[in-house]
Amino acid sequence: MDRRSLLAATAAGCSLSLSGCVREIRSAVNRDRLEPLSVTITTQPADGDRQSIRLSREIAANLEAVGIDVHVELRSPQELRRQVLVNHDFDLVVDRHPGGADPDFLYEALYSRYAEESGWQNPFGVTNIAIDDLLERQRRVADADRREVVEQLATLVAREQPFVPICRPDEVRLVRTSRFDGWRAEDITTRLGYLGLEPVGEGGALRGAIMDAAPSQNVNPLSAPYRGPDPVVDLVYDPLAIEPPGDDEVVAWLAEDWTWDGGEGDGDGDGNDGGNGNDSGDSDDSETGTGTLEVTLREHAFHDGEPVTADDVRFTYEFLADTSMGSSDVPAPSPRYRGRTSVVQSIDVLDERTLEFVVDGTEAIAERALVAPILPRHVWESRSDPPNVPGVRLAQGTTEALVATNFPPIGSGPYQYADHVDRQHLTLERYADHFTTREDVNLPAPTAESFRAQIDPRSTSAIALIRDGDADVTISPLETYVLDDLEAEGDVERIESETAAFYHLGFNVRRAPFGDPYFRQAVAGVIDEAWLAETVFHGHADPIATPLSPEWTPSSLAFDDENEDPVVPFHGSDGDLDVEAARAAFEDAGYHYDGDALVVRQ
Repeated sequence: MDRRSLLAATAAGCSLSLSGCVREIRSAVNRDRLEPLSVTITTQPADGDRQSIRLSREIAANLEAVGIDVHVELRSPQELRRQVLVNHDFDLVVDRHPGGADPDFLYEALYSRYAEESGWQNPFGVTNIAIDDLLERQRRVADADRREVVEQLATLVAREQPFVPICRPDEVRLVRTSRFDGWRAEDITTRLGYLGLEPVGEGGALRGAIMDAAPSQNVNPLSAPYRGPDPVVDLVYDPLAIEPPGDDEVVAWLAEDWTWDGGEGDGDGDGNDGGNGNDSGDSDDSETGTGTLEVTLREHAFHDGEPVTADDVRFTYEFLADTSMGSSDVPAPSPRYRGRTSVVQSIDVLDERTLEFVVDGTEAIAERALVAPILPRHVWESRSDPPNVPGVRLAQGTTEALVATNFPPIGSGPYQYADHVDRQHLTLERYADHFTTREDVNLPAPTAESFRAQIDPRSTSAIALIRDGDADVTISPLETYVLDDLEAEGDVERIESETAAFYHLGFNVRRAPFGDPYFRQAVAGVIDEAWLAETVFHGHADPIATPLSPEWTPSSLAFDDENEDPVVPFHGSDGDLDVEAARAAFEDAGYHYDGDALVVRQ
């Protein structure tokens, strides 16, 4: 074991967090009264996410059985994300985490530096030196060693339980082939799923049913409360590169090509017309340091006719790092894309279409930083001031850029804004001058004249729109309770796709007793992931003990044939909690009971 790994292991064993130590010392000095523990689980109502509320109620019942008073608090999707991701005002949260195909998404989710930032940047408030060390290492080691480091990281995260991964649901959608054909299951979760379709007959407008009203209320690509994985808004904005689902390599998009010069060995990026920049030459087993990506842009223009320049790209990355543009006492980073772009140390504009990115990490990690949406400087530069949003409490450091509804949006993507009606629809029209429509570019292009995302809150009514011929695709994945009766017929096809998203119980470790990993482990022991996947999701989900995608999950963290959590087994079987064993786990963690109530120091 090398010195760095030894330090990581030592720190892990101590579960050491500097800020956590300070809080615990203060607690020991200032608090000595034992009071019954009362917690709140924040989640969505049934009309927002039926599965989240059912998970919350099952978890709440088991926590109450072990002596914890639980209140389930229902919030709309936007309110929940604002409360949890922006204001960090929660005890426990049950929600769908966007996850990531590459393990590097954990850098965004858990790195200590982001504990006080907003968005999916460490909403749990984790501060753990050992986790940070492994997060940094997996960005620096050559491919030959990365899997070993990721396994160490996943094992440590599973032991620390900053959140409890519950299950990864099946993603199923319906499409009609009578007006557009060529639907691709592997792409339908991204912008690529709505490009390159084959019009049948006159084709015309592409019509989608979506169960989230967010696109009709806000098209700000930086908004944490309104944006999850969102192919609709992604059609309006172009990144330098895209990540096709199931592909380990990024593909050049707005970037024409790039070249890499770094610690893994020199290599030429060949991103022309749908290639990728991943030709790094032979790698060794050592850690890499700083490298450079020289990126060349395609000739292109934003929807308002202004050219996309290297200056817009540099502005975008600087703006993502600090949306206050240096006007605030502390930086106000974007709550989205922060983890990806944090490897970018600086950007130099070489000419109108060429930039040099100085990055800290391997070539593969550097290329993943190219997926952020490119913003027009002439639109976003004026949004660096603090906002005024009546009736909404916002975290300190929030800027107008992070809360603007952004109507009309000005991007450079394959589709441009046409109109919208709140809670009814967002309609886009084809951007005829998009670079994908050029004969010398081999990328999927927009073929529909327009794209209408019609808001429909329920799976059953969205299915009816498809079957009645009033929609061509269910943009949102259908809820699992309808899947057993969902059959393809005629020109209606069922499409199943993989997802990186997973359901989880998250702890706000900024608050006692959730900062204690032994308490979190005891809570995890009352959750039967396999039973919840079978009952709440009607068997259309896989129980998980790690948030990593299946191809990155170590065998030691995979559920076995008995469907038992390999790290924190459920105290009971088939959903029936062994209350005595679960209470003993809390006592073993150092907590006490006053009668039937679990008590903690107040």
